[in-house]
Amino acid sequence: MTIQRALPSDHIILTRITKLSKAYWGYSAEQMEQWETVLTITPEYIAENETFKLVSGDEATGYYSIIKSGAETLKLDNLFILPGFIGSGCGRILMEHLFAKAVSESYTSIILEADPNAESFYSKFGFSGIGQVATSTPGRILPVMKKLL
Repeated sequence: MTIQRALPSDHIILTRITKLSKAYWGYSAEQMEQWETVLTITPEYIAENETFKLVSGDEATGYYSIIKSGAETLKLDNLFILPGFIGSGCGRILMEHLFAKAVSESYTSIILEADPNAESFYSKFGFSGIGQVATSTPGRILPVMKKLL
């Protein structure tokens, strides 16, 4: 497996990975439809935000994207894995790449807003809760997590 910088032309496959990964957690068709815009990765998004894809053979199996959130903090904006690869170590590979990149660029922390289903995954990598944020879905709260590097 290799990690490659995603190109704007990868937007279709990254959107597919995002939607399939999100649906893996059993969200309803109605909820997935409500999130259509949020789950769509555009060429412009990839051009404006550092995005890295994990490739196995000729297939992208996952990706992550980051946003610079100040001089010392990165925000992990997306991290999604194809359902067939969840639990196979792909997430670990992406996280290790993210940590190495952050340290090499002198960042001291990474923040994220976790899907509640992924909170334990991020905890395994040293992230801890620092708050919560309400979403556009009534009653839905996301944990905000942070890792010091």
